[in-house]
Amino acid sequence: MSDIFEADDDSTSLSEEEKHDLKQKWVTTKDELNKLEAKGIFGAQVWLLGYKKDILNVQFLQKLHKKMFADVWDWAGKFRITEKNIGIAPYLVTSELKKLYDDVHYWIEHKTYSPKEIALRFHHKLVQIHPFPNGNGRISRIMADLIMKKLGQKEFSWGEGGLIKVSELRQKYIQALQKADRGDYSGLLELIN
Repeated sequence: MSDIFEADDDSTSLSEEEKHDLKQKWVTTKDELNKLEAKGIFGAQVWLLGYKKDILNVQFLQKLHKKMFADVWDWAGKFRITEKNIGIAPYLVTSELKKLYDDVHYWIEHKTYSPKEIALRFHHKLVQIHPFPNGNGRISRIMADLIMKKLGQKEFSWGEGGLIKVSELRQKYIQALQKADRGDYSGLLELIN
């Protein structure tokens, strides 16, 4: 396959099998792939406008990922089975997601953190788990926004798509995630304000 799959900066690399699961074989450039994925994400966001059921469960996460990437990848909505440069071992994904959802329900019920920090902690942990072969940052940001809406708050500003391509904003975002890995969420809080 061509270099359209070459990971840049700290993005997730796909296995050879995952690369072959690209549905649209006419895609030959990274830009075409990004545009195709963006179209699917936009469709998922339109679908979310009418979605009224619970968003804080594993099944919804899989359904949302499938809505985002179903026209692009055969593995859309399916948890990864390969090791990545980020994320936990694949066999732990389901149990760690269950723990994360239990945590976020507790944080909301007991007002453990502010709404912003609940959403950002969820976002960070979801990125850390890295449940899917790709699209984890994008689905994590959408989930953080959904949590903000659920808590009656305004969605975050993530920089107008500047987090997809290599940029200064993406570098700050990655550094903020790495800081959160050490328990310090100040970088993420600064980024979204």
